[in-house]
Amino acid sequence: MKYIFLNLKRFDVPPEKGGVNRIFQGNMWGEGIIKAVNDELATYDDACFALFFPEAHLLPAQNALVAGGNISIGCQSVHFDNISPGGNFGAFTSSLPATAAAAIGCGWTIIGHCEERNKLKAILNEGNCNDLSAVNRILGKKVKCALDSGLRVLYCVGENESEQATKEEVLKQQLNALPKSTNIVVAYEPVWAIGPGKTPPEAGYIREISQYIKTLVDCPVVYGGGLKSENARMLAEIESIDGGLIALTRFSGEIGFYPEEYLEIVKKYLKGEV
Repeated sequence: MKYIFLNLKRFDVPPEKGGVNRIFQGNMWGEGIIKAVNDELATYDDACFALFFPEAHLLPAQNALVAGGNISIGCQSVHFDNISPGGNFGAFTSSLPATAAAAIGCGWTIIGHCEERNKLKAILNEGNCNDLSAVNRILGKKVKCALDSGLRVLYCVGENESEQATKEEVLKQQLNALPKSTNIVVAYEPVWAIGPGKTPPEAGYIREISQYIKTLVDCPVVYGGGLKSENARMLAEIESIDGGLIALTRFSGEIGFYPEEYLEIVKKYLKGEV
């Protein structure tokens, strides 16, 4: 089984407001993306597809799914506490409990993305807390809430530039937060290689790290540093990589996410063609 994930971040904001959404506007965005990819993704019998939407677009995207298809809708993380019978009934202003995400049809959530880790670090720094291991503990609580609510989890790990010399220990600490579960997929993000002007890692490096991760956890590992047209065939040839995480599909000119380009990346990765 191959896993293809799509993190749509805040790609729903139009260019005139500083964003990159040049496709479906307003509340048609989530629905439009699903309708644009539904039919072609249904032709892949040996792949699992999960698309992570901003919260406002979860219901329109869910409502556009075709029954019996191989696409799941995912939310962008969940809260570290949850709704429970006899416990908190829903007093979670500004937070998305995992139970609420599952109740509206989400099948997946993405937890531990480098952007989420940076957010948690910033909060801790504001409180003059130097115990950054707290980030992993908080993320571990989120994973537990997600699993307890029936969600599958894409859990992101990766080292930044200052951590490269100790990357194995960094990854081990991040993975120690995980409970044992068949409903977790790990995404490896080499944070030091993500962004304009950065040099992406070569196949040998990705193979080495993914093999190391699999000595620590018994679950699929995908490349979370950006599955794109330029690296799709290379990643497909790494036997220890079980898929990838896509975000933007175009990185120059009118940058953004385009469904037809997303489908081209999927085809190149899974079939070796465009």
